[in-house]
Amino acid sequence: MDFEKQGQIYQLSAKINLPISVNEAWDFLSNPDNLKIITPGYMGFNIISTGGGDMFPGQIISYKVSPLLGLKLNWVTEITYVDDMVYFVDEQRIGPYALWHHKHFVKEINGGTEMIDIVHYQLPFPLLANRFHGLLVKPKLKEIFNYRTNKLIELFGKYE
Repeated sequence: MDFEKQGQIYQLSAKINLPISVNEAWDFLSNPDNLKIITPGYMGFNIISTGGGDMFPGQIISYKVSPLLGLKLNWVTEITYVDDMVYFVDEQRIGPYALWHHKHFVKEINGGTEMIDIVHYQLPFPLLANRFHGLLVKPKLKEIFNYRTNKLIELFGKYE
């Protein structure tokens, strides 16, 4: 997992290889109901609405989440781009970030699938919030994505 800062925008990149087909990976990742499975339980992640059916550009997904101190937040994302079995993009419309742009890629590799996440995000109130990025936000995101990696390995097995 890598973090980078580009001006006021941060980038998180994560990669995992799994011993499953692209179809299996896509079916799991593109189903919003599975987000709860790969999100730490303490975050109180609950899906309010998925917009129904298969993923499509313009789909609105609403959640309640408690990322810090048990405070319940509304988080609304929109699926802005879908290239079936290749990648999709979700962008925050309402939530804790000033910007959240998350690309999810799946690619066939020898004996499995490579999954790559690239998240660009910006914190609200940059002059104040950026001081807390290294103390709070970055470690929390790292913890969430590590949990996700471990959960995916638990569900689908370790790539050898």
